[in-house]
Amino acid sequence: MKLFVGLGNPGAKYARNRHNIGFMAMDQIASDHGFAPWKSKFQGEVTEGRLGADKVLLLKPGTFMNRSGQSVQAAMQFYKLEPGDVTVFHDELDLAPGKCRVKQGGGHAGHNGLRSIHGHIGDAYGRVRLGIGHPGHKDAVAGYVLHDFPKADDDWLDDLLRGIADGAPHLADGDAGKFMNAVALRVSPPRSSTSPAKAKKADVPKPEPEPATKPDPDTRNPLQKLVDRFR
Repeated sequence: MKLFVGLGNPGAKYARNRHNIGFMAMDQIASDHGFAPWKSKFQGEVTEGRLGADKVLLLKPGTFMNRSGQSVQAAMQFYKLEPGDVTVFHDELDLAPGKCRVKQGGGHAGHNGLRSIHGHIGDAYGRVRLGIGHPGHKDAVAGYVLHDFPKADDDWLDDLLRGIADGAPHLADGDAGKFMNAVALRVSPPRSSTSPAKAKKADVPKPEPEPATKPDPDTRNPLQKLVDRFR
């Protein structure tokens, strides 16, 4: 079994916060792949289903962001999972809005949810970093991440979440490359190869050749013609 964890804060007032994009990803995967109804367990909300050949548990910790590790650890202990079986989906200030990156292990970069998970299970789990952009100054970060996505972000946010759901079976199977390709096809779809036919150039009639100029009649007498031959 694989455990996918989306980070966020519980409660309706946080539902559209930038900090809750991990929850949004879990909801999209569950909806698009026909997972069971959500239920309360492991200090959060969980649902089970299949992504391709893999059985997957989706978890949205209900402990608030800075205690996310408690919920993750409880689920791991129940199913006897290792950190390598876990992938955490979280907001990422250092990526532009709509960007997505996959990472295995490493630091928490000051993210309170990851910091808590590090403290409970170590740092060997996988992460899906979901770009939300940076407000420009560190003092503005708290207000920025706890603010709702503006309506202007709806298009790229919808594309990103649908791409994540499209690629989720590949991620569960351990193929990060195919997962990223699926996301890219939603976020930056290739342009259609069938572009409008170019207007054909009108056939321009070729100019008719000018009639050959007739040579002037030869008025030389026979003796002059003979002399000119030997000049």
